[in-house]
Amino acid sequence: MAEFTHVKGDKVQMVDISGKEGVVREAVAEGRIRLRETTLRAIREGSLVKGNVLATARVAAIQAVKETPRIIPLCHPIPLTGIEVDFADGEGFIRATVRVRSRGPTGVEMEALTGVSVALLTIWDMVKSAEKDRAGQYPETGIEGIKVLSKKKG
Repeated sequence: MAEFTHVKGDKVQMVDISGKEGVVREAVAEGRIRLRETTLRAIREGSLVKGNVLATARVAAIQAVKETPRIIPLCHPIPLTGIEVDFADGEGFIRATVRVRSRGPTGVEMEALTGVSVALLTIWDMVKSAEKDRAGQYPETGIEGIKVLSKKKG
């Protein structure tokens, strides 16, 4: 794998979107967290020490979507009109899906990706004690497949 030892140019700027029309935009992103079956069962039963994992992850995702321009330096603050966060579990994982809507001059895919990422990180934080092995490591836990499923304009 090549390393970046020197990158030419020092230009960093926010893209000027002042000439773009404000239209309805939507983006949907998803990602998964791999967990032990015993952890998944504890989430379903609501028996984890920190409380309701998915409710906490939902609130964290919504908050992250709203804070995206503060987290990612060159993202524009845009008027959000809707945020939906859903979870589904499968064999050995939970999938988080975040749908973000706006009426503005630029897309909302970074907001959707940020929401998914923070939802999954929150789940990890909530289940750490259940996922650690005897050495304090996380051999089965992992976040994967974070991607934009769709984006719409107009």
